[in-house]
Amino acid sequence: MTKQRTLKNYFSLEGKGLHTGLFLQITFKPAPENHGYKIKRTDVSGQPIIEAVVDKVVNTQRGTVLADNGVQVSTVEHALAALYGCEIDNCLIEIDGPEFPILDGSSIQYVRKIKEIGIQEQNAPRKYVSIKRKRIRVTDPETGSEMLLLPGESFNIESTIRFNSIILKQQKANITNLTDFAKDFASARTFVFVREIEQLLNNNLIKGGDLDNAIVIYDTPMPQQDYDRLAEATGMKQKNAKHLGYIMNKPLMYDNEPARHKLLDIIGDIALVGAFIEGSITAICPGHKINVLFAKAIREYYLENPLTTREMLKLQGI
Repeated sequence: MTKQRTLKNYFSLEGKGLHTGLFLQITFKPAPENHGYKIKRTDVSGQPIIEAVVDKVVNTQRGTVLADNGVQVSTVEHALAALYGCEIDNCLIEIDGPEFPILDGSSIQYVRKIKEIGIQEQNAPRKYVSIKRKRIRVTDPETGSEMLLLPGESFNIESTIRFNSIILKQQKANITNLTDFAKDFASARTFVFVREIEQLLNNNLIKGGDLDNAIVIYDTPMPQQDYDRLAEATGMKQKNAKHLGYIMNKPLMYDNEPARHKLLDIIGDIALVGAFIEGSITAICPGHKINVLFAKAIREYYLENPLTTREMLKLQGI
């Protein structure tokens, strides 16, 4: 029987928010059995707690935003991916602002801290959702996105990303075991196309975005004057608007780093199901919108079938 797990101790990290630009401190604390993931806003009167489940998602524009009783917290996906990827069942996250810090744009700093302080096994059995004799499929005709969960006794994800870009056309990534997350996916950084930056800035987003926390993909030539203006706003050092390619402070962590980051985001969003998933996931053109719709469909099934843990299925002879 697989048992639930939590942290052995607490840890904190500090950094700026990607969209707000605020300097933030986030703390991860051990939590009791069946607690799940919960987020406490320590800067708000009464220190309200938001349960990190997909029912609480209120926005998926360039990140996953949770809210409850008028209090919200955004950009939670990288932290939740780290917890889920390290197979942590229960954790209380405290944050002193409206957004999680972006750190380096990946999950690796969270993962390193989790490994450093250690993981504590608990007594209660782990919660699983395991579909049998059916499938869960969600599509978005507008974007061409599709998410599919098929029955299986183990967990795996195969993801394909596609863009209308001469730099980043199509990439694939797959994970066959969560034990591979720390080494093969946690370091994959978020990315953005240059052509999207102006719109994001106009929408009051990415105030904290720079080359220390994102990969910039420059695939469509623009006038030098426009390029210079965006470079100044984001800290891009490349000055020649004719040179297309990746703009970044550090080399790619993996040849398919964008695809791996999108898979990381999937894990962070399905962490909101509230149980570990058994089965095979196929993702085509994933993004936070389709990820969350997918997580909602899985959670609905899970709540309607509360005994679908690995152990209960065996007891029932299914």
